[in-house]
Amino acid sequence: MYIIRKYLGTFGLSLVLILCICVVIDISEKIDYFFDNHAPLNEIVFDYYLNFIPYFANMLTPMFAFIAVIFFTSKMANNTEIIAILAGGVSFNRFLRPYFVASIVIVLLSFLLSGYVIPPANETRLDFEDKYVTAFKNEVALDIQLEIQPGVIFYIERFEHSKNRGQHVSLEKYDGKILVSRTTGMTIEWTPADSVWHIGDYVKRDFDGVFEEMSTGMNLDTLIDVVPQEFFINEAYAPQMTNAQLRKYIRKQKERGMGNTQPFEVEYHKRFSIPMASLILMLIGVSLSSRKVKGGMGLQLGIGIVLSALYILFLTVSSMFAVNGSLPTLLAVWLPNIIFGAIAAVLYVKAPK
Repeated sequence: MYIIRKYLGTFGLSLVLILCICVVIDISEKIDYFFDNHAPLNEIVFDYYLNFIPYFANMLTPMFAFIAVIFFTSKMANNTEIIAILAGGVSFNRFLRPYFVASIVIVLLSFLLSGYVIPPANETRLDFEDKYVTAFKNEVALDIQLEIQPGVIFYIERFEHSKNRGQHVSLEKYDGKILVSRTTGMTIEWTPADSVWHIGDYVKRDFDGVFEEMSTGMNLDTLIDVVPQEFFINEAYAPQMTNAQLRKYIRKQKERGMGNTQPFEVEYHKRFSIPMASLILMLIGVSLSSRKVKGGMGLQLGIGIVLSALYILFLTVSSMFAVNGSLPTLLAVWLPNIIFGAIAAVLYVKAPK
């Protein structure tokens, strides 16, 4: 319990200190926007910073879990506490056990935060930024083309989100490579109450070999398995989705034959790989800092900070390769953990027993 308490206490304290610094820096950068756009104080505190803190806390968790291990384990080594523990008959594996317990607590907390708590908080935070800092959400989508189900192609030239209305629409149905039906319309409107699309001033053509049947009208109600929000989803929306929503969206887009799922797959897999990094970095930290060295803990802390920065850099670069399609998504996201896991295994073998 002594090591668990020291580990979690040091981790919590270091994270709180760095978050205070992050909040102060962010306020200094955005205070002009707050004043210029007349952001209410309660929205700044509760809608923005209350959701800003868990987002950055989770993002910085592996780094500060690692630094916390380096800090208090080095201090124990310099005070010869580790020598006394090992000399008392406690094996190195037994000495590692409380570290693993504390790390698993951090891993589970990080996983729950990233997958289920932070996404709705991100939605509120990003809505605030769009309203009071920098507008980044699109209200108009152009040239939308989706395969809403096998053999059914849906196209809208222009759609306005605020009005739920679009212009120049077509709905084509294929049997294999043969076009069997084509509906075009000048306008299209979505009614959220009944989840129905209304095609205005339409022309419908049904094909049967060389024969064609055509019908026209001013309004055609149709059920199409798509909602307007899907036209405006881009990679910026991935952090706003829970794990279940990400899985559903990725599966649905792949069924439609869409090729823009990489950012969403990267986000989904990172929610598993980043929490696990805390466990791997913990093993590296204990293996590095359990030896008493001349000069105190300064060198070990420096090594810890450099390794943390290298991990974050490596994760960022490999994620870019995944988004660009240069590497398979699963491999790219887990590659830093694989490499640092190998480093952890080597350092564990060489650690003083």
